[in-house]
Amino acid sequence: MKIQRPTYLAQLISGQHNGLIKIITGLRRCGKSYLLFTLYDDYLHGSGVDDNHIIKIDMEDIRNRELREPMNLINHIDSKMVDENMYYILLDEVQNVEDFEEVLNSYLKVKNADVYVTGSNSKFLSSDIVTAFRGRGDQIHMYPLSFSEYYSAVGGDKSEAWKNYFTYGGLPHVLQLDTHQKKATYLTNLYETVYRKDMEDREKIGKIIEFDELVRIMASSIGSPCNPTKLSNTFKSVGHNELSPQTIRTYIGYLENAFLIEQAERYDVKGKKYINNLSKFYMTDTGVRNAILDFRRQEETHLMENIIYNELRIRGFSVDVGVVEVKGKALDDKWYRKQYEVDFVANMGYQRYYIQSALSIPDKEKLIQESNSFKNIPDDFKKIIIVKDNINPWYSEDGILILGLFDFLLDPQSLNH
Repeated sequence: MKIQRPTYLAQLISGQHNGLIKIITGLRRCGKSYLLFTLYDDYLHGSGVDDNHIIKIDMEDIRNRELREPMNLINHIDSKMVDENMYYILLDEVQNVEDFEEVLNSYLKVKNADVYVTGSNSKFLSSDIVTAFRGRGDQIHMYPLSFSEYYSAVGGDKSEAWKNYFTYGGLPHVLQLDTHQKKATYLTNLYETVYRKDMEDREKIGKIIEFDELVRIMASSIGSPCNPTKLSNTFKSVGHNELSPQTIRTYIGYLENAFLIEQAERYDVKGKKYINNLSKFYMTDTGVRNAILDFRRQEETHLMENIIYNELRIRGFSVDVGVVEVKGKALDDKWYRKQYEVDFVANMGYQRYYIQSALSIPDKEKLIQESNSFKNIPDDFKKIIIVKDNINPWYSEDGILILGLFDFLLDPQSLNH
């Protein structure tokens, strides 16, 4: 099964010959190697590039172990570059190379070298790009399959595809498995033997039992406001060994560095400032999230919210959680203060959208409830409620766009209805 990843392929193509190192980051098994070694390789061949001008090296392959030593890798690549024509150097999982920054920087000075690399850990790549490459790296962050990419591969009934998608997520290999047991086993093993083992080996986690429990707590509370102090108190309340807020903050960093979770900060829409006391966390892949919980807690409302967040991130938006504070006088002349929440404040350049996620809006009362936060926002940026119902887009009397989930997920221009 050949799955197209048009968004990321277009980014690679647009970055050709730009004098920068193209760095593809993302969760392990999300399709980075396939993007580079299959889709982009096919594109290069289709564009007339000779095979001997495409240098592909998988740094995880044990047969390439000697190439993990910097000078061995440089000598190997140099031996392949025998003329002045452009060479495309594709390196998979480059963080396995010792002093990889120096190797990559060496080819920035080679005029006929166009370099592309993948990596699965932000500690080795994302954070180092700023200091090691100083603007000479072009990062392309990759996610598991979006629903649109998933549906383009499986087709059929959209509701059935949605049910499978929010249950098993968007890791490409899942599509090749045909039973719940096979999919569940794959995802569980992937978390335990790849993701968790990577973090355990790399970070030398001392309290692995407590770390596992933290991961389960965060997976079960996606979309709920929390912080290290609140999570520490949760540990105490359920009788587990104590974890300090600082340790929890460190563990959350491990999960973010492995691209397993992302943090959405709370943003005061009226005050135009961030509120640092609480944040929300979302899982990069809902299938991995469900596997962590043994597929026992699949609340569609929360999973839908998580998938909308991921879709916005895939489209390139920065995403915050909006807080709208309202002050006023009650009938007894006492002042009150109330906070409303906007699920997502999505920003890209001059664009901003306020978005609520609602499984359904069965009546006017529910519409009013979902619209309350919007009514107190003092600007004219677009306000949208995304519902799971299969409906045609329509506008409420207050100018709020009501958008069906499938329209949103399958049409990249849907926010502009």
